[in-house]
Amino acid sequence: MTAFSPRPVVSKPASKSASPESNVTVGNLPPADSQKRVSEWMKSFQDRVCQGLEEADGVGKFQQDAWERPEGGGGRSRVMRDGNVFEQGGVNFSEVWGDQLPPSILAQRPEAAGHSFYATGTSMVLHPKNPHIPTVHLNYRYFEAGPVWWFGGGIDLTPFYPVEEDVVHFHKTLKEACDRHNPEYYNTFKLWCDEYFYLKHRDETRGVGGIFFDYQDNSGTLYPLSYPGSQADTVAADYAEKVGPVADRSWEDVFSFSQSCGLAFLPSYTPIVQKRKNTKYGDRERNFQLYRRGRYVEFNLVYDRGTIFGLQTNGRTESILMSLPPLVRWEYNYQPEPGSPEARLYEIFLKPQDWVNWKG
Repeated sequence: MTAFSPRPVVSKPASKSASPESNVTVGNLPPADSQKRVSEWMKSFQDRVCQGLEEADGVGKFQQDAWERPEGGGGRSRVMRDGNVFEQGGVNFSEVWGDQLPPSILAQRPEAAGHSFYATGTSMVLHPKNPHIPTVHLNYRYFEAGPVWWFGGGIDLTPFYPVEEDVVHFHKTLKEACDRHNPEYYNTFKLWCDEYFYLKHRDETRGVGGIFFDYQDNSGTLYPLSYPGSQADTVAADYAEKVGPVADRSWEDVFSFSQSCGLAFLPSYTPIVQKRKNTKYGDRERNFQLYRRGRYVEFNLVYDRGTIFGLQTNGRTESILMSLPPLVRWEYNYQPEPGSPEARLYEIFLKPQDWVNWKG
């Protein structure tokens, strides 16, 4: 992969006053070195996560595949296969830039028209061998086009045989990271996560959630309604409206928050791995794990915004689809046996719950 490219030249130079088409002043623009700083942090975050996961696995090592995008940019795809704990896992960094904005962006923010764009992020999906260890996903990203910029991302946990204390630990760790920045971040973004990682055609959540946020900029709006996928009549939207926008929120504030969320991953997840990696399982548990992995495939191919954006921007297909599990199965009209551990997953864990205050 080539060294970091300087900030792309925009066709509409910023002025010292608000432009009529964007209503954005210079004070709202990102720092001059924003792209370099975010790029460097995303790469260092990838390094930190890979090191922590190799330590947790004990055997598996990530293999790196560096790639370049002809239109501008590239990335580092790192994949672990057949480790002691992880059947397959990927931690990807990418950054892309160019002159042609994706149609989805122009539909959301027409004031970005005429500007070059820059987008970067680090994403991760882990598919453990043991069905008692949850699958986990995270993605933290940044987008910029002239006066338009935002941070987005999140993390969610997908257990097959969940243990309440693990789920509570996961959520409390995320809440602690959010609370360092704003006492309403966790509450809002937890509700948004329950809403986002939801399979409408199955009428169930993908797992036990986590946090999810998108389009976070200096407007301070926690749940922007002007974007595809945002809905005005949801619990997350109602809660964010009651909370109101965060006053005087800067680029630095949102960047710092995104970093804190990323750094919360290892302490939220690796203790679960250590507790469950030696739990015994058999064919029944393995088959159920493979069946539930099918939900992961369905969500990522039908709903996931990162997958859609990556394909629209001519990203590297192998890296974009790295999130898919190595083995998966579908079963026609599966129904869990009443009173079974599998039924308990559906009855309790695939419905939004207040995990931080969980009493059991």
